[in-house]
Amino acid sequence: MTDTHLSQLIRLIAGDQATNDILETLQIDRTFLLERAGPVSRGAFAMALNAILFHELLQRVPTGAAYVADRRRQRERISFDHGALRTVHFGSGPTGALPAGVQAFSRILEPLGYHVAGTYPLETLRMTGHAFAHREFPETLPQFFIGDLHIDRFSTEFQAAAARVFGTSRDPLGESAHAALAEFSEHGRCGMRLAAPALREIVAAFGRWHATPSLADYQILLAESAEGAWIATEGSAFNHATDRVADVAMTACAQRSLGRPVNLAIDISDSGSVRQTAFRADPVRRAFRNPDGSETEMTVPGSFYEFISRDVVTGPDGRRRLDLRFDASNAEAMFKITAAG
Repeated sequence: MTDTHLSQLIRLIAGDQATNDILETLQIDRTFLLERAGPVSRGAFAMALNAILFHELLQRVPTGAAYVADRRRQRERISFDHGALRTVHFGSGPTGALPAGVQAFSRILEPLGYHVAGTYPLETLRMTGHAFAHREFPETLPQFFIGDLHIDRFSTEFQAAAARVFGTSRDPLGESAHAALAEFSEHGRCGMRLAAPALREIVAAFGRWHATPSLADYQILLAESAEGAWIATEGSAFNHATDRVADVAMTACAQRSLGRPVNLAIDISDSGSVRQTAFRADPVRRAFRNPDGSETEMTVPGSFYEFISRDVVTGPDGRRRLDLRFDASNAEAMFKITAAG
């Protein structure tokens, strides 16, 4: 697999050893493992993007990395179900130099073959969840779940602090990314010479692109929204990555027996066909600006690793397929994992 499009793209960013680890860890559609000739397909590019983001999350989430290491030792692969991230939406206008809210990522995902498969009101969080599934490979390419925080639903003090924090956002996408996405959108493929530099810019988009927040603004955001405070320190990095397992309750029990911090509750969708739980968020150290220009470091909630079980159900067309839907109450429970204690 050393000369496939997938391995070349992952190696470009992650390096040789990490690429080998990723390819030995994730369950990957055979289509992408064989693609090596001609332009890069949008599916292979999307798989490379997901693989790198999964790998980067493990660098920030020790509990998830320990679990994945156990699976590797047992020669069991990870079925990467979805990655989740958060955006902010001011109600009107952009977010600094970024498009408003979820549009900052729909402009990336839609050219790569994704579409909005479901929209979920997360009322208690004053957010809306947008689930992006791939049109060609819905079950084997990970979904993206984007939680859009509605700034205009909070107090005027909160809105002012959000404007100061997120209004400084820069746009990481440059000429390479825009050109490659245009190629994917029009032709479904893109030459490697353009895809490679574009991938660097697109991976970078899943990060923090606003300035270091002041401690005062962070505390204002935290008082009304743990999710808003989380975005202030982490930006649009993966909030969590999710492993699709056969029995989420059994998996949780096994991890708990190892002393790992797994949620006690199993969140079950209204349909009963989707069940979720997760490790608690790993703490991270982040810097904040003081009024005198100095910086203070604090420990805040970081990202986490989730588990999900999905049943096979009968669709409206009578066909049996994996239930790829999400559930609003489940999503709210997952997002609350990063609330500061």
